[in-house]
Parts: sequence; structure tokens; C-alpha cells
Amino acid sequence: MREQLQQVKQEALIALTAADNLNQLNELRVKYLGKKGSITEVLRGMGKLSAEERPLIGQLANEIRDEIESVLADKTQSISQAEKAKKLAEETVDITLPGKKIALGSKHPLTQVINDLEEIFISMGFQVVRGPEIEKDYYNFEGLNIPKDHPARDTQDSFYITPDILLRTQTSPVQVRVMENNKPPIRMIAPGKVYRRDADVTHSPMFHQIEGLVVDENISFSHLKGVLIGFIQKMFGADRKIRFRPHYFPFTEPSAEVDVSCIICGGEGCRICSQTGWLEVLGAGLVHPRVLEMVGYDSEKYSGFAFGMGVERIAMLKYSIDDIRLLFENDMRFLQQF
Repeated sequence: MREQLQQVKQEALIALTAADNLNQLNELRVKYLGKKGSITEVLRGMGKLSAEERPLIGQLANEIRDEIESVLADKTQSISQAEKAKKLAEETVDITLPGKKIALGSKHPLTQVINDLEEIFISMGFQVVRGPEIEKDYYNFEGLNIPKDHPARDTQDSFYITPDILLRTQTSPVQVRVMENNKPPIRMIAPGKVYRRDADVTHSPMFHQIEGLVVDENISFSHLKGVLIGFIQKMFGADRKIRFRPHYFPFTEPSAEVDVSCIICGGEGCRICSQTGWLEVLGAGLVHPRVLEMVGYDSEKYSGFAFGMGVERIAMLKYSIDDIRLLFENDMRFLQQF
């Protein structure tokens, strides 16, 4: 048995010396040191030995096992280092080559405009309030003094879910909700998505609006003009000319549409402004007394003004965009300009 163990040792050392990869080393480890390996097979004959020989053969087997394990460990480390060096050599990076430019993302132009609008009005003391996009007919129309026979309430203009529930057509319902739950003074804007059955180069069935509301004692049209002039000059530049044109809205009286001198031609007249030199940016007016009374306000004591604008309209004017669909098509050639 002693000779058998020495023979196993000799074979193992020769095989380990010849091995040149980690897979071969693992196979040799199993072959000589495993539970069914050569050393274990030799030791199965221990029962035939005398009591004096057993400890001596056991000691020899352990010494041979330790020696094989030591050689195996050294060989494993040597081959691992060689394979690592080979891999590093194959994967060497030439640091003198020019690097790859990583494209950085940016905010969508609509998001940029919404952020700009909110910052301007927050600087004037307005609070940003948001409301549900699925709205009750009352808040979307009746609470804003829009009668039952108004064209805006037709199904060909609005997206109804049930006779009493629809996708909101404006963010003005948020104003009604705020007034129902708060006493004056109120100074707020309501940005968000709105929905109408309309689609062409200047209209989209889903778009964004920002509505504003101020209610307090002794609020007049001059306050409205001051806020809107300040907003327009911050948004489009201090050199913008501004005009107010009489208009009609059910929830404001008196009402006006607000124009700015054309950003493209500077007021000289061009295709964008239809040769008028003016571009419409928003609608506004003093809050109709009926709207105040419906939320429980004393219209003799309180007054207010409201305004509303389409974010896409502002973005198109600010960035000279002539087709609203560009804002929703996600064409990288367009978006990368911002």
C-alpha cells in the first residue's frame, strides 16, 4: 500500500506539472483528491493492515495529500495569473484614441415653457394648484357660468365619458374647486392637460393650459393688466408691445384677448402674424359676479380677475414653431434643438 500511495503521488505530480489550464487542474483535483479519487481508493484497503501499520499508512496518505494540494494551489495561482495577463493584453484600451461623446438629454420644450411660466407667476406671489383631468360637468361648465346651450358643451367639441363626466376642456374647473374650499384672498395658477375634439397644425386633441385667478377686495382691470404686462415682458422680452382687445367669455365680464407684437417680424407684418403685426397669446377678464356667487362669495365685497393661455401656443411663439404636431411627434431632429 505504501508503494501504491507513492505511485499515486508520482503520477499526480507529473500530471499537475503538465497541466496548462484551470479546467485540467480541476479534473486532476477530482481524480486524485476527490471522494472517489485515487488516494481514497488505495485507503479502502486499510482494513487488511495490522494495527501497527494503519497509523503509519494514514500519516503517509495525509502527507501525500498535503503535498498534492500544495502543488495544485501553486499551479492554480500560476495559471490564473497567466490567464489574467493574457486577457488584459487582449483587452488593452488605447487611451490615446478619442473618447466617445455621450449625448446628454434635456427637458422637452413644453416642460421648459411650463417651468418658465410657473417661475414667473410664483415670483408674483401665485400658488400652483393642480386638479383632476376627469372632471364633472358642473365644475367644467356650470360653475363657470357656461349655459347648457353653449357650443363648447356639444359632444362634437368635448370628450364625454358619461352625460355628467368628461375629460376637462380647460383647467378653469380647478379655480372653482379652490374657491369652494377657500376664502379670499386667492392668487393661484392651474397648469395641466386639457382635451378637446380638435386637430390641425395649430390644434391638438390633448394640449396644456395654464389658468390664473386672483380674488380679493377691490380688484380691478388695472390689476389684471399689471400682472399680464409683467408676465409678457418676462416671457417674451421687455420690448414686446401689448394690446388688449374686447372679447367675450362666459365666466368673465368685461373680457379681453391679449396680443403681443409679432416675435418674428417685430410688428412689421409677416406670414406668421397674417400681416397684422400682432399675435394672440391669451384670454382674460374680470371674474363674472355669477361665478363668485355660485361658490358663496359676496360679489358686492369681492372681485377678481382670471386669465388663461395654451402652453403650446406660448411655446410656438417663443421658439417660432409653425406646427403644433412637432411638439408631440418626438422627432429627435426637432427636440435636439432645445
